[in-house]
Amino acid sequence: MPTSTIRPATPADAAAVTALMNQVDELEIGRPETDLHTVLADLEHPDTDLERDSWLVKDDGQVVVFGLLWDPSSGERIDVDLYALPSHQADAARTLAAMEARALEKARANGAAHAVVHLHLNAAPTLDTGLLTERGWRVVRRYHVLHRPLDPARDPLPEPPAGVRVRACVTEEDRVRVHALYQESFAGHFDFQPRSYAAWLHDVDARGLDWNLVWIVTADDLGDCGFLMARDDRAAMAWIRSIGVSPAARGRGLAGLLLRHAFGVFAARGRDTVGLGVDTRNATGAPRLYERHGLTLHYAVDTWETTVR
Repeated sequence: MPTSTIRPATPADAAAVTALMNQVDELEIGRPETDLHTVLADLEHPDTDLERDSWLVKDDGQVVVFGLLWDPSSGERIDVDLYALPSHQADAARTLAAMEARALEKARANGAAHAVVHLHLNAAPTLDTGLLTERGWRVVRRYHVLHRPLDPARDPLPEPPAGVRVRACVTEEDRVRVHALYQESFAGHFDFQPRSYAAWLHDVDARGLDWNLVWIVTADDLGDCGFLMARDDRAAMAWIRSIGVSPAARGRGLAGLLLRHAFGVFAARGRDTVGLGVDTRNATGAPRLYERHGLTLHYAVDTWETTVR
């Protein structure tokens, strides 16, 4: 007889969900790297209906499976997260089925005939991928999580070339500009979903974001033409969450300048490691850029996709 129970999650479950994710981290990458505040931000996101879009499985008082669904497109594209201990694959399977059904319901409410669902998993996950393939899921993309050691002596703040400046994002006008640069620089990327300024502020957790770790690069002949968003609230490492340069400004070393600027700031803060994620098939040359700047593979993540009709 099954001993597990399933119910929606609440913000009060954040600590238990974090514990599960860190168990999964230890099995998949060798150490815990999930922070409580990031889990709580997901559970308290204003666009998330936890009653209908979250699933929490407990066995003997311990959270053993957690699922979360959100709608990044207001159309057919739906995202899900699924974390499961290896000993609870049956619970993971029924959670997966419930998420697929909810994804279709959500997409139809958006006016779409079907749902295209994405799930990001470690390339060697605790979840049995046979559960996915037998339900028609397939891998459509691979991402690499990269990391690099930092040292104040090796990573001073760089001097921008003539006619180029880097400034912190400190005003509302700057934030609006970063949003516009984000939309412009990522428009051709895989799975890019256009977002309004208000929706984007929710996505980046604007209330908790340290905007001093968001920088804009300006060139005399182009104006504001690139940005880098970073965060320093992860225990495992400093993190570069996104970096983009407008198409007209590419090939001028501006992305590398922003990277080195972030390295210098984090090294001066005493951080010893910085990380970021990259699409291995990125067409702008980002993987080669990161390799040139000393970033190496930490682990790989696959994007799984299915269409639910």
